[in-house]
Amino acid sequence: MHAMKRLTIFLLTILALTALSSCGGYEKLLKSTDYEAKYEAAMRYYNEGQYHRARDLFENLALNYRGREHAEDVAWYYGKSLMETGHYYTAAYQFKSFTKRFPYSPHAEEAAYLSAYSQYMESPSYSLDQTMTKDAISEFEQFAERYPQSVHIPEVNNYLDEMRYKLMQKDYEIALGYYTTESYRAAVVALTSFLSNYPESPFREDAMYYIIKSGYEYAINSREDKMKERLQQVTGNFEKFAATFQNSKYMSECQTIYTKCKEAINQLEKQTKP
Repeated sequence: MHAMKRLTIFLLTILALTALSSCGGYEKLLKSTDYEAKYEAAMRYYNEGQYHRARDLFENLALNYRGREHAEDVAWYYGKSLMETGHYYTAAYQFKSFTKRFPYSPHAEEAAYLSAYSQYMESPSYSLDQTMTKDAISEFEQFAERYPQSVHIPEVNNYLDEMRYKLMQKDYEIALGYYTTESYRAAVVALTSFLSNYPESPFREDAMYYIIKSGYEYAINSREDKMKERLQQVTGNFEKFAATFQNSKYMSECQTIYTKCKEAINQLEKQTKP
């Protein structure tokens, strides 16, 4: 029993010393000016899956390896190490830079794809700012135009569909926000614009419903000389809605609004008769 315990302690000590030695060697490599040794170690770490160490060494080499024999490999594997460690924003920049520095590299096409993909990975939820999403869409579109026969085209198209849907969600949320904050005139304008930009949107039914609701609220709170015209716009929007979504879950409520509009229009017309 005691022998087993001593053996376990001995093995743990050896492992700890090995780890310390390895760590010390790695720290020395980071500070070393022996770039060939640093490059070989970086490649070894990358191939062993120790991407954090590989990334740090490749980053160090990238600052000192321009014009040297392995400059292209350093740039390529630095970008790959960044991706493997989840640093997508920096990876996107690195791969884009790679395509400019090494346009004839056998990795050029893949680098262009990975630049766009890294930006896609940084694309946030639709409720947040979509600048990165738009950048990723632009990068993927440029990639598809430049490499129309690429094996990545099917997945590129899937990513584009996903991100365009996200932008559509964002635009709908913004337009609906005007209704939520009781800015009814702005809601009608924004939702109408949304439908113009996304005529096949799955939010079409909801958008038309809120156009009717917003239009009605805006109309009944208008000056009397503007009310009839605005109520008539609501009835026209309802007729389009009813023709498009005959079995809508909103039909009963919209029909009630339509009836109220008609009654209000009749009342206004009576008031203007001599």
